[in-house]
Formats: sequence, C-alpha cells, structure tokens
Amino acid sequence: MDRLKGKVCIITGASGGIGACAAVKFAKEGATVYALDIKQRDLIELCQKCSDYKGKCSGLEKEKLSGMIHQKTVDITKFEMVEKVVAEIIAESKKIDVLVNNAGIVQDATLLKMTEAQFDAVINVNLKGVFNMTKHVARYMVEAQTGSIINTSSIVGVFGNYGQTNYAATKAGLIGMTKTWARELGKKGIRVNAVAPGFTRTEMIEKVPEKVINMLLEKTPLTRLGKPEDIANLYAFLASDESSFITSQVIGIDGGLVL
Repeated sequence: MDRLKGKVCIITGASGGIGACAAVKFAKEGATVYALDIKQRDLIELCQKCSDYKGKCSGLEKEKLSGMIHQKTVDITKFEMVEKVVAEIIAESKKIDVLVNNAGIVQDATLLKMTEAQFDAVINVNLKGVFNMTKHVARYMVEAQTGSIINTSSIVGVFGNYGQTNYAATKAGLIGMTKTWARELGKKGIRVNAVAPGFTRTEMIEKVPEKVINMLLEKTPLTRLGKPEDIANLYAFLASDESSFITSQVIGIDGGLVL
C-alpha cells in the first residue's frame, strides 16, 4: 500500500514484540525504518517475531518489504549516546519524519516490596528514555516543520495496576508528555499522540499466570488478547498522512477491556 513511502521513521525497542512488528509493518508500507534497541538481533529474527508471536516463523525475504530496515544499537537512557545516534540518522537520511517511542521495560513488585533499583530502572527507560529520544529528534522535526511523534503508553497509565507502581507512573507520565508536546510543537507542524495498549501477546506477558490471562479474557468484550500487529497497525496510521489532523490524543487499543 506504501502509505509511508518516502518517510524516515525511528522505532525504539524494535528487537522483538510490538517494536519488531512495527518495523516490518512500516517497511512494508514503504518507509525507511531505523530499528533501535539496546539488544542487537538480525533482521530475520526481527521479522520472525511479527507474523504470529507464538506461531510459525517466516523469513524476511517472504515479507515483501518495499521499504528498508536499518538496525542501530543504542541505550536510550544515555542522553549523549542518543544524541549521537540521531545525528547519524540525520547524516544518512537527511530527515526524520516519524518517531515511535515504543521501548519499555517492567520490573513489577508491590509498593512495600519494590526496591529503589527497580523503581529507578523503569523510570530511566520508560520515561527518561522517551525524553532523550524526543528531545534530540524534535529539533530536526522543528527545522523541517513537520513530523509525527507516537508515544507508547498503556491502559495501566490510565487506570493503574496492582504491583506496577513504577510502570504505571511512567505510562501516566507519557500521557502528560504527549499533551505537553502536542501543545508546544503543534505550531511547528508536529503531531504528538499516545497509544495505550491493553494486554498484548509479547515477551512481557509470557510470565503472567494462565489463570490471570483467562480472567482478562473473560473481561474483554472481544475475547482475546492483543496481537503485536494490532498495535503496529495503529502506529502506521498515526505515522501516515491519513492522521494529519490528529494530535494530543491517547488512543486505547485493548479489545474493550476498560469499557
């Protein structure tokens, strides 16, 4: 369909799960994709994480990508490292049209059991990492007077969740960042939106007990968990010109779990 043809897109946390699926989706739509992650995996493995997270794998050559995927290793919690990588991307591609702040981690514990190290680790990746990426990318978007920034929040950031003080705080913080940046950058032609997924079949959810999964399914009107493709499809829409009049929104994608 090539909805993203000619666009240069950065996706963080792109070595697996939703990020990997988004990288392939964007490349299918014609984008030049920079898949950033602290972990390095080959493109075949990146692709294999997409089509069916728990199913059979297909090789990258079968994906019929009309765009390109470039991988770069970066620790988004490191301000100067992020600045350097973003500058490299600009040197290579001359512009950045889309930033998807997808990277995130969990280190769950109840308030009384959570350690300072657990709290700080999640804050550093999920919140400071997004600040670092957006700070360095946005100035190039301002120069170009165009761009789309997509922040990955969560329904947990809206409603909270047992045992996720740190994670919920970061995802709520991303909503605040989204609203603020939409105000600050809108006159520069830059749109900023947040996506709030529900429970999605990725590595993060594989440790959740089956009885908890079944309980979630009972409460979800669409009677299934999300798939990485579901989130990737929404990213692609918000990255495309089809969403050119949408900004400052927090879009839930949870199968109706929080009706």
